[in-house]
Amino acid sequence: MSEWRPENRDCSGDPAAYVLGALEPDEVDAFREHMVTCVVCRDEVATFERVADVLPSAVPQYRVPRSLRKRVMREVRAHPRAPEQPPRRAWPISLSLIPRPALAAASLAAAAVIAIVVIATASGGSGARLLNASVVGLPGSAQVRVAHGRAELIVRDFPSPPAGHIYEVWLERGSAPPAPTNTLFSVNSAGTADVGVSGSLRGVSAVLVTPEPNGGSPVPTHAPVIVARLD
Repeated sequence: MSEWRPENRDCSGDPAAYVLGALEPDEVDAFREHMVTCVVCRDEVATFERVADVLPSAVPQYRVPRSLRKRVMREVRAHPRAPEQPPRRAWPISLSLIPRPALAAASLAAAAVIAIVVIATASGGSGARLLNASVVGLPGSAQVRVAHGRAELIVRDFPSPPAGHIYEVWLERGSAPPAPTNTLFSVNSAGTADVGVSGSLRGVSAVLVTPEPNGGSPVPTHAPVIVARLD
């Protein structure tokens, strides 16, 4: 890493490294001395620290599966770690980052944290639920993902509908007859389909799928081949 000298005016990458604790101890002292006379670096440090301080509260907090945490931290520990730095000073930082070897370990640790947040959010964010559905009389599997009052049907290894037919999705509410939706679908050559279910889930107790004549039907003409209970 290049040595930091107070007279060095090309300091565009060092405020970020300073806030991340990625500078060597002698570089920290030199950079602090530099900031005494460099208002640009002082402003950048202040900006960066404000960003760093609000990042933990910028996303919803979810419990991370223990197996995922162990796997990510194993990857972090497999790489060399930067020497520990003194506690962060009261100076704040800038948003412009210039790649430098000293930031490698800090970047890896940050990526690990981001990975945990992203995966946890994707699997449990916004109250999403993934429900296993029953497949009746056919091979394959089906799930329903429920989020924001809407449903998405996920079908795997499922056979194509009979010739001249299409799969139709129905919404069941209590003891009332199943109501048709505008969702008609088939599967690809791998037996896969991901389809959004039209209509609100308010009061819906089950999502059903039946094979119906092409174009759909106003009432079911076949017993359900997929049943997903929501309650």
